[in-house]
Amino acid sequence: MSDTMEEGTIVSWFVKLGDTVKSSEMIADVETDKATMELENFEKGEVLYLLEEGATVPVETVIAVIGKKGEDFQDLLKAAPAAAEEAPAAEVKASASVPVAAPSAPATTAPVAPAASTSSNERVFASPLAKSMAEEKGIDLSLVAGSGDNGRIIKKDIENYVPSAASTAAVGVESFEDVPVSQMRKTIAKRLAESKFSAPHFYLTKEIKMDAVLAARKRMNEYTESRISINDIIVKAAAVALKSHPNINSSWLGDRIRRNHHVHIGVAVAIDDGLLVPVVRFADSKSLSQIGAEVRDLAGKAKTKELKPQDWEGNTFTISNLGAFGIDEFTAIVNPPDACILAIGSSKETIIVENGEMRPGHVMKVTLSCDHRAVDGVTGANFLKTFAELLEEPVRLLV
Repeated sequence: MSDTMEEGTIVSWFVKLGDTVKSSEMIADVETDKATMELENFEKGEVLYLLEEGATVPVETVIAVIGKKGEDFQDLLKAAPAAAEEAPAAEVKASASVPVAAPSAPATTAPVAPAASTSSNERVFASPLAKSMAEEKGIDLSLVAGSGDNGRIIKKDIENYVPSAASTAAVGVESFEDVPVSQMRKTIAKRLAESKFSAPHFYLTKEIKMDAVLAARKRMNEYTESRISINDIIVKAAAVALKSHPNINSSWLGDRIRRNHHVHIGVAVAIDDGLLVPVVRFADSKSLSQIGAEVRDLAGKAKTKELKPQDWEGNTFTISNLGAFGIDEFTAIVNPPDACILAIGSSKETIIVENGEMRPGHVMKVTLSCDHRAVDGVTGANFLKTFAELLEEPVRLLV
């Protein structure tokens, strides 16, 4: 379900043993390292076997069997990878020895929010949108009455939900929650640990005057309905600078260094489970309005877990911006396969000294983290010089 997926977790089944299912029916929520996605069935038949909800197993594991009523599928399970036998499962006992026709389908469609469950582990049936809305509003789905088919909770049930007095009463009970590590968090931990401890990092920090950017942005937004942000200008400036410094727009591949001629910039987006990096493709050739619209769309999809694999693959350089959170400066870990990542701090008002005179102004600190196997200090410094010049004279972005 993703390019880096090594294992998946069965969040919930939409079907049960003995149900009849048809092709193109969504039958489960499966958590990958990137998102929780719906599993699509491609075979018509009866559900004969299901792996237990909550089970985490490697890819290629048989998690369900769809076939004709009474078919014998034990030979199929025995021939499958051993991991399939390690997780608990339920099955319909065969009444005849007939070869099984079809295992579960591997295809996926739109990502959805994780399924909810009650404290007694009973399944709560709710649409993906209702689950997402309930999570955002902090609503316990077990307290919501569903008005959809078979009591399924739908959007309007969340919109119309009014907490009862009992549910809002304060209590003085000590409590805690042990949160299982999600597939996304596992992958983030693995990839960044590999990056940090295998790639020799070094860091270059530069202070950039931001008054010209702030003034230019104000003027730009007077002429466009698509509001342009400082981050949009930063993405554009980085993309233009990368065209002049292809050594920064590169990847270490062990026996060779790949210098990319195209510029695909990953923009880090924080979500509850960790960090996703959707990609703005060919950012150097796009206008500020196009970049702004695309970043907002990708960030929205990341937060609702609707990104598709093509949205997060192929980055050649990454930007992580914590300026909106009041962070002055920080260092980021290189995001493989990139050779560099640019960490953006906040733009702050301060006193600037120019030609021996002091004046008020705005400055922003940025830090470039580099993989020393592919990039040298002077190369990184020259990139930051060009990047700073573009922000201090933003009219150059239009040339």
